[in-house]
Amino acid sequence: MSITASARERFLGVWGPLRDELVAYLEGEKMPADAVSWFKQSLDHNTPGGKLNRGISVVDTVQILKGSELTDDEYKRAAILGWCIELLQAYFLVADDMMDQSITRRGQPCWYKVENVGNIAINDSFMLEAAIYYLLKKHFRQEKYYVDLLEIFHETTFQTEMGQLIDLITAPEDSVDLSKFSLDKHHLIVVYKTAFYSFYLPVALAMQMSGVTNEASYKKALDILLPLGEYFQVQDDYLDCYGKPEQIGKIGTDILDNKCGWLINTAIGIATPEQRKVLDENYGQKDAKCEAAVKAVFLELELPARFEQYEADSYKRINALIESIPEQGEEGLKREVFQSFLAKVYKRQK
Repeated sequence: MSITASARERFLGVWGPLRDELVAYLEGEKMPADAVSWFKQSLDHNTPGGKLNRGISVVDTVQILKGSELTDDEYKRAAILGWCIELLQAYFLVADDMMDQSITRRGQPCWYKVENVGNIAINDSFMLEAAIYYLLKKHFRQEKYYVDLLEIFHETTFQTEMGQLIDLITAPEDSVDLSKFSLDKHHLIVVYKTAFYSFYLPVALAMQMSGVTNEASYKKALDILLPLGEYFQVQDDYLDCYGKPEQIGKIGTDILDNKCGWLINTAIGIATPEQRKVLDENYGQKDAKCEAAVKAVFLELELPARFEQYEADSYKRINALIESIPEQGEEGLKREVFQSFLAKVYKRQK
């Protein structure tokens, strides 16, 4: 999903003051100068360096629901909720990089790989998560939807961690067992690990800020955004193998890393015994020849064409869900919210 440079710049303008609030809290608690400095470095290294899609989606959705330009105060409040999602993302990524023993993230060393950080990154990840609740209390405690914000963040965090658990025990990098893989397992991993916090959370927060109280509207949003999030992740899996590195910003490693992705799960469901043997022997091996053998089977099984069909089917299904919202909208929902997400995702190349 792409965002304009001006939208990104305005959103980033809110980060500095929020970070300073968090740093000032540690100072107010009489934390030593080196601890304050460490926390500030952790915040800046891990939070603002990504694409910021999730955070900016909160702002965009509030504006769509309002139907007009946001005041400066409305923008700031929506952006604070957006930055809380970016802090949640930072918390996940710091921990995830340690679990995966990753080396780089967003074009810089993973936080635990930074000099002198190491396992202190575990505590730093906890502090990134705790920062969310400090900001929510400071800026939203007086709102009648404050408890709803807390519940949405807690529930989404737990859901994402459940997805990560399934992923970790299904596809450990050092132990390849394709018998553990299935499209059903892939569906669970994708929905819980990605779709809830990347797609539903930004919209649910925007709906809370916009005064939506009707439970049916949240259910309808969930019913649209989870399939949309799944489609987005399947695209990611496809682009990891077939995307151009200069467009997606990385060289794909899912085959080498034993990822439980859409391509391998689709392949094992339709492979001949001979093709399955090749996949079993070569998938998840840190070897370019093994990777090439797997990709050869993928081509034999016509996975690019199967993905095109999956994409067309998904687009049709998601559009039908969006069109089930009345044209004049229903309480707290507008088709444009979901059309905006789908337009950013459909047939993306990066």
